[in-house]
Amino acid sequence: MRDEYTKGTNTKMSKTIFKKIFFIILGNLLCAIAFNVFFIPNKLLSGGIGGIGIMIQYLTDIPSGISVLAMNLPIFIMGVRLVDKEFVTYAFISMLIFSFLLTVTNGLGEYIVIDDRLLGSVFGAVLNGTGMGLMFRHRTCQGGLDIIAAILKKKYNVNIGTGLMMVNTVVMLIASLLFGYKSAMYTLIAMYIGYQILDKVQIGFNMKKNILIVSDKSEELAKAIIEELHRGVTFLEGMGGYKKENKKVIYCIVTSSEVVKLKNIVELIDPKAFLTINDIVEVKGSSFQSVGM
Repeated sequence: MRDEYTKGTNTKMSKTIFKKIFFIILGNLLCAIAFNVFFIPNKLLSGGIGGIGIMIQYLTDIPSGISVLAMNLPIFIMGVRLVDKEFVTYAFISMLIFSFLLTVTNGLGEYIVIDDRLLGSVFGAVLNGTGMGLMFRHRTCQGGLDIIAAILKKKYNVNIGTGLMMVNTVVMLIASLLFGYKSAMYTLIAMYIGYQILDKVQIGFNMKKNILIVSDKSEELAKAIIEELHRGVTFLEGMGGYKKENKKVIYCIVTSSEVVKLKNIVELIDPKAFLTINDIVEVKGSSFQSVGM
């Protein structure tokens, strides 16, 4: 029995490792194409270590893949000592793959010519955001500033998003001084679109919704939700502030594609019901799968 359990655990772990490596390669390939086809040929910039690598390439003609590798090495040495080793290990693998793919695809912009800064910033952002989103969705990253942000979080309790924004702000200020405000402005467009795509890919396009329903027909509504949407419901005890009447409040979570059907159910059973719908960033448990870092 123990041998079967150990074998099953090892198989599951191998599948997890293979899946992570696959999405590290795919995600970094999309990011490398975004850099070498859309960003660099149109003199666009980027945030993070990759953005610094692009600036170095513009100034010295040193391929960004080489400079990204050189800058990441001391960061990973710090990360091994100060951050979770598994996180740093996958980030290190990702960094090596990203540097390699940046170098391999270096001349791709000569064959796929996008001679338009706005198109370059938009479509480059879509590819870059998708690539980063795929990695974050499978709990990996590109290393670099992600490691620095994790160190700041652990040592000084600085929010990771805040830490990344602080460093990227400095990078963009330097970039605007070196290459002009137009390049920086187009880059801000690319960064905004890229982060929007990243969030969509990481969380999923079919976002989850948090539903609260206050109704005099809560039992009937709950039964219909369970039978027609196949979603679980929870009753919360509530009391009306005006009439002081006890009510059962229905709490449930559905996908965005199920919202219309849920509204129809409520409208059919109790048109006077009080209904609120809110977005949810992450759900874990039951029939929902957790995603993200």
